Formats: sequence, C-alpha cells, structure tokens
Amino acid sequence: MFKRLGSLFRVLTRRREFEDGMSEELRFHIEQWTDDLVRSGMSRGKAARLIRMELGSPTNVKADCREAFGVHLFDELRRELTYAARLLRKTPGFTATALLTLAVCFGANLTIFAVIDSVLLRPLPFPEPGRLVTIFNTYPKAGVDRDGSSLTNYYERRGHISAFTSIAIYGYGTEIIGEPGSTEREPTMRVSPDFFSTLRLGPVIGRTFAEEETTSETNHVAILSDTFWRQRYNADPNVIGRQIRVNSVPRTVIGVLPPAFRFLSSDARLFLPLASRPEDRLPSRRHAGGNVIQMIGRLRSDATLAQAQSQIDAQNATLEVDDPQAKMIADAGFRSLVVPLHADHVAAIRPTLLLLEAGVLVLLLIGAVNLVNLLLIRASGRVKELAVRQALGASHGYLVSETLVETTLLTLVGGLLGLAVGAGGIRLLEALGYDRLPLGGRIAFDIRLALVALAGAIVMGIVLAAPIAWFNLRRHLGNALQSESRGGTSGRTAQILRHGFIVAQIALAFILLAGAGLLGLSLQRVTAVSPGFQSDHILTGQILLPWATYPDAARLTFVENLMDKVGHMPGVLAAGVVDNVPFSGKSGKSAATVNGHILRPGESARGHYSYGVGGDYFRAMGFSLRAGRFLTADDSRRSERVCVVDEDFARYYWPNASAIGQRLWDESTAGKDAEAFTVVGVVGGVKQAGLTEDEAQGAIYYPYAFRIGDSVFVAVRTSLPPESLGLALQKVVRQIDSDIPVNDLRSMETRIADSLVARRSPTLLAGLFSGIALLLTAIGTYGVLSYAVAQRRREIGVRMALGAQPARIRRQFLSLSLRLLAGGTLLGLIGAWQAGRAMGTVLFHVQPLNLPILAGAACVMGILCFAACLLPSQRAARVSPMEALTEG
Repeated sequence: MFKRLGSLFRVLTRRREFEDGMSEELRFHIEQWTDDLVRSGMSRGKAARLIRMELGSPTNVKADCREAFGVHLFDELRRELTYAARLLRKTPGFTATALLTLAVCFGANLTIFAVIDSVLLRPLPFPEPGRLVTIFNTYPKAGVDRDGSSLTNYYERRGHISAFTSIAIYGYGTEIIGEPGSTEREPTMRVSPDFFSTLRLGPVIGRTFAEEETTSETNHVAILSDTFWRQRYNADPNVIGRQIRVNSVPRTVIGVLPPAFRFLSSDARLFLPLASRPEDRLPSRRHAGGNVIQMIGRLRSDATLAQAQSQIDAQNATLEVDDPQAKMIADAGFRSLVVPLHADHVAAIRPTLLLLEAGVLVLLLIGAVNLVNLLLIRASGRVKELAVRQALGASHGYLVSETLVETTLLTLVGGLLGLAVGAGGIRLLEALGYDRLPLGGRIAFDIRLALVALAGAIVMGIVLAAPIAWFNLRRHLGNALQSESRGGTSGRTAQILRHGFIVAQIALAFILLAGAGLLGLSLQRVTAVSPGFQSDHILTGQILLPWATYPDAARLTFVENLMDKVGHMPGVLAAGVVDNVPFSGKSGKSAATVNGHILRPGESARGHYSYGVGGDYFRAMGFSLRAGRFLTADDSRRSERVCVVDEDFARYYWPNASAIGQRLWDESTAGKDAEAFTVVGVVGGVKQAGLTEDEAQGAIYYPYAFRIGDSVFVAVRTSLPPESLGLALQKVVRQIDSDIPVNDLRSMETRIADSLVARRSPTLLAGLFSGIALLLTAIGTYGVLSYAVAQRRREIGVRMALGAQPARIRRQFLSLSLRLLAGGTLLGLIGAWQAGRAMGTVLFHVQPLNLPILAGAACVMGILCFAACLLPSQRAARVSPMEALTEG
C-alpha cells in the first residue's frame, strides 16, 4: 500500500514527465507492433488499421493508464474545481456575500476558540499534567471559601499521604532586585524544595533548592527564569555562582529554568526558597493560611483523586483530635479539598468562556443557515440546467460530487479569509484585556488554529452541500423542465425549506440578541454598584519594604516620613497607607474575637477582612464615617489599642447596640485585656474583592503599627489627574530610600475597571456577535423575499392584469414576512429563556427571563424584518403586467 502511495505521489509531483513518458511508451509499443506485423507480410497501412482496431483510441489508452495509477481522481477533482471556480466567478455578488459571511463567522469562532484552547483545552506544560492537583482549606460556614494552605499543613502532609508522590507549596510575591540606586521590583515566587520535582520540570542549568535552604539564615540562593537570565545576564552560561541582590541581601544564583517554564499564570522572573521558622510550623499555626501559601501535589500513577481526598480527610480527622480549636474549626465547616490544578485555576472564567463559545457557534449556525438559503435560491435558478444534464446522462453521484466540490471550495476560501479575521480578533482580545485572564498569556495564533480552521471549513462545506444536493436530486426531470419553461413558481417544498431556514435564522438571532442584552444589563448593574468609597482622583501604588533593612520600628518610621512628604506634594488633598488596598486581587480573611459575643447554635466563627492603616487613609479613600472617628497617625504611637470597624461588622455583632467602645481581639480566641482593641469608629462597608461581592463579610481597620506586613499600598487623593502624580510619588519615595521603587501605580478607577475585564469584554463581544447575526438575518430575509418576488413575477403580473391592487400585493409579502417573524420570535423566546437559565452563573442580579430585554429583542427583530421585506414588497407592488407577461 505504501509503495503504491509513493508511486502515486511521484506521478502527481512529476506529472509532465509522467505524461511524456506515457506518450513515448505508447508510441514505442505501436511502432514495435507495426514492425512485427509488417515482417509477417502485412502492409504498413493494413497493420496500422488493425492496431487501431485492437488497441482503440490512444486517448482511451492513456485514460486507462491514469486510472490504473489513480491519477484520474485528481484530474476529475481538478476539473470540478475549475468548473466550480468558474460558476462562482459568474455570480460575483453571491460569491462576495458568501465569502464575507464565512470569513466573519469563521473568524469569530477562531478568535474565541483560541481563548478556549489556550485556557481550557491545552494541558499545563508539565509532564503528566493531569496528575497535578491543588489542595486548599475551606471554611464555608465562616464565609471563607478558600484559604490556601499553611506551612503546618505542608510539613504534616509531606511524606504522609500515600496517594501523592510529592507535595509542594508556593507563594506569589514581588521583590526589590538590583544594586543600590538601580533597583527594580520584579515578580517572584517563593517555593518549597520539592516544587520543581512535583512539576517534574526543573532547571536546565544548575540545581533546585535543598532542604537546608528553607530557613531565613540559609535561604540566600535564587533560581532565574530563562527570560530574566537572558535580559539581566545576557544568557551567560557561567551564571551559576554569581551574586544577585534581592531586597538588599546578596543571593547566589544556583539555577536557570528552561524557556518553556511558566507556572500557571505567574510571570515570576525569580524563584526563591520559601523559608520559615520552627514556630511557623507548629500545630497552632495549622489554620493560619490567609490564602497566601498554596499547595500542589502529584498523584501516584495508581492513585485517584477520590483516594487522595479520602486520605487528606482521614489525616485531618486524626490531627484535629488533640487540637484545642477543633470544635470552632468544625463549626466553620473546615475541610481540605483536593481538586485538579488546571481545572481549579480556570474555574472562575470557565462559564464565561463557554458562554462566548456558545455565542459564536450560534453565529456560525446563523451564517450556515444564511448560506444554505442563498445556495438554495441559486440552485433554484439552475433547475433547468441540472435537469438537462441529468437527461443527457449525468449520474446522481456526479451531481453530488460537483455540489460538494463547489461548496467546499467556497468554505475553504472563506476559511482562509477567516484566518485573517481570527488573527485580527486575537489582537482585539489583547486590547480588551484577555491576556489578564487565567492562562491568558498563552493565547496565540498558531498552526493548531490553522488546522482547526481547515477542518472546520471542510466540515462546513459538507454540511452546506447536503441540503443543496438533496434539492437537486429530488426534482422530477419532466416537472423541472416544464416548470422552468412556463416560468412558474418554485416548488412548495423548496419554499417551505427556505422559509423554515429564515424562521430558524430569526430565532437564533433573537437568542443571541437577548443574551447580549442580558449581559449588558448585568454589566450595567455591576457598574452601578458603589465600591463603598469615592473612587475618583485616587492614585495607588505598592511599596515593598525588605525585612533585612526595615524591621517593624523602621517600617513605621518610613511610613510616617512618607506621609509627611507626600502630604506636602502639590495637588495632594490627603494621603494614607494600607497593607491591602481594595481591588488589589488579594482577598484573604482572618478571624477576630469579639468581647461578650457568644456563638449561637449553628453559628460559627467568621472570617473578616483585616487591614493595617496609617496616615490619613480614610479621607484619602473617601470613606464615609457612620459613627465615632477615623484612625489617625497618632494611633500607631499610642499604647492604647484602638480600631475602626465597618457597618457590616457592627451590624452583625451589635445589631441593637452601638459599636463605639466595644472591644475585640485580633485572634481566633480572646487574649489578655491589654491586647484587646477598642472600637472608636464605624465606617461604611467597602467592596474588597470586587463589585459583585454580595456577602457582607465585615472589615476591621487597625493602626498600621499593630498590623505590619511585607508591603504597603499608598493611596493619594489629588485635585489633579491621578496618573500625573506617578513620577512625583516615585521621586518622593526614592528621596527617602533610593533602593525602594513604587510599583503597580494605578488610579483606583483603573483598578475597578480592570476587575471588570471578565465581564466587560464578553459583553462587548456578545454585542458584536449579535450585531453580525442581525446583519446576516437581514441579508437572508431580504434574499428569500427578493427571490420569491422574482419567481412569482409572472404570477403577480397576471393578477395585476386581472385587477389586483398594488397595495394588496404589497400586503401579501408583508404578511409573509410577519409570519416568518412570528414563528422565529416564538422559537427565539423559548431559546432565549433556556439560554438565560444557562447564563445564570455569569449574570449579576438579572433574572434569566427578563421581559424588557425580551421585548426589546422582539422590537429589534421586528424592525429588522420589516426593513428587509420593505424593498421586495415595494418591488412586487411595482411589477408591470405587460413586462411580466412578455418575459420568458
């Protein structure tokens, strides 16, 4: 078989040599045969006649040879392609419309498929990625659905869960990299020594971290990403052993990662050991995750997810026996969940992407229906031609193959144009911020996308050919010839088929339009939600303070110095700092104990947002004061501990009393009286994680001195455009410490807008898709009605000659369009209701069956169909009886 295929390939690639050789060989055999007959006594003329009678036509002999090699199939295909191309060139209007429809529909589908493929379908770039899982703690009854893991979890589970070959932990962060005076803040990851072995992908140069390098005294090593190695060290192969300053501390480079290494959506350029102290690993710190440390594991080849979950549950139950907080943890609904790493990472965006994919598939279906209708109209105009060809001997198989070649050629060209549209669509997605989605950085136009376009074009060609071939073959030859000769109307079955496709097209467009309306209304309601503070004219930036040079007291001094200098900047109205600004992407919660609060039956301890604030933070952010006072910079220097809570916190714990003067501890259990914080103010509730955050979780604000973290966010309220203060703020910080940069400089309004990318972009795309669907529906409706007028032109002329009024003719076609609209709208209402139910998870405070949206969609479809049928109806009413009767 392979030998035959090889021979066929050589013939096709050297066709001219094959044809010349075949002619030469045939001539040689004829000459030899002729010479043999002449030698036997026959005259040369008689010999030539005998050979022609025995051998037949040389052309037939060559055709037999081509068939023996299989070349005739390619010749037939080339002939049919040439004929199809000629037919398409003869109808430039139809061809242009069809190609434009295919290009837009294919391009939209390729664009969204590129996202689906990169985010949902492609496996993570590690060996056996399906065996990678993530393990995180959850406390649902306390309002904490995800709290990461803790160092204690890691050290207790490592080597004790047989379902895993290895377990590792990691944490995201940023560090100050570089020599004094030329520092930059770079994204980093701190990982445990078994992180790379768990992924089964480690450094290509050097080694990974050792267990001895997991303490603050021994963790002075670093592993570089390939990009950082090439940019910072010019891809020096001798980089191992060189020094790099991280947070003003020299570290030794011990490894370089491969170019393909990227963990999930992280853009980390430097990897550091996740160091800890012995006291951080104690059982009392088992539930001190705070969603900072994440855990991954690799399942054994013979282990299942259910087995791993069972073993984790069993270990947790054993460890909780001696835990003094066991009851409180159990009441919070504590459990450690084991889920696939890839699926967990993209879980939040999956419904939105699947919704978009459904939208573009509906758009493709609308385009296909539109093309089928146009092809049916075109085929109706060729009925007589096809009938004559069948009468002259053309087989059914020949007509089907001809139709299939024509439609496939059309879809292949449309697919090529769709590739260009898809490439532009991917660039549009970048402008919409899709690269900020989980794994969105992998979205690209590549050969995989091209192969999908090729396969889709071939499938589409076959799908479009099926109804056209059926239509061509079902006609009786005699009826086809007679109907065409009379110039009568097309068959009833063909009319029903075309009208049915229009109804389907209207229904699909209605569903897409209603879905876009629901998304638009949802986005409108999201943007109407108040964040809880005045977000205009606020500039925010993050400052990382290395622990090596900034212990607690130095950090407080730095913040006070910064607030003093920033407060004197031109245009600054108020400035403050906080350890985690709203809409930063971090939303960890921690427990607090309220004095005198007794848990009711079924109630569990709650997790709350907790912040350390300094300067004039509340006024800088535009918080509203409900009672008492704001915190001030002096509160960080007082021995008396005070705090501010938000109204959600106050309403939950003191629904019938004032929160002012109440006391609480920043711990899961009550501590000493001297360690309690007294509430001195109540502020309005603030959206921390996003505008769609519905649950009133409650927040506590402590003076900065009592809640110092790795970094601080500075918030500046200004009378100027916020972005204009960026360079000035950088300069002020460098004046205090030339090694400290300010990163993530963004206005608060920009942060809020960025948090809505996953909602705004799908809404814009859905609106674009519905607009295209409406255009295609208008084209399809207009085409069918125009053809109906053209086919019935003679009938209309007869009726008008017998006294029919133009208004009646016009009403007849308007009535037809109204019936099509009514049928499509009814089906569309049912489909839109089901689509709304399927969209429930991505809608915000919008019911799936929204009557104003459905009514609006119905009005738009009505206007569209009326506009599409107006011109054909007017044309029908203006038919001249004399001209119609003399045609044909």
